[in-house]
Amino acid sequence: MEAKAIAKYVRVSPQKARLVVDLIRGKRVHDAMATLTFTRKAVSKIIDKILRSAIANAENTKKIDVDNLYVKKAYVDQAPTMKRIHAKAMGRANVIRKRSSHITIVLDEL
Repeated sequence: MEAKAIAKYVRVSPQKARLVVDLIRGKRVHDAMATLTFTRKAVSKIIDKILRSAIANAENTKKIDVDNLYVKKAYVDQAPTMKRIHAKAMGRANVIRKRSSHITIVLDEL
């Protein structure tokens, strides 16, 4: 049985989030949590929170033993981009793109 958790509109670039999500895909839950604890990226704290939410969903709603869980799917989709204008020289403008992402983690039993 699968259990999943989704975080939408997370204010981090999908490219940066995918670097960390790729580290935990396919691992057992305890190994994934250890990996996220020692990863030196800011997004690893957010992904750890999503992973803990998926574990809680599996434990409380699906009644699955936590020791038998592994990360079946973990992926990052692009969310809407906020566009901001930054003034430049000679009356020109520059667009600043503040990217955001949707992060999904799916757990399953071994």
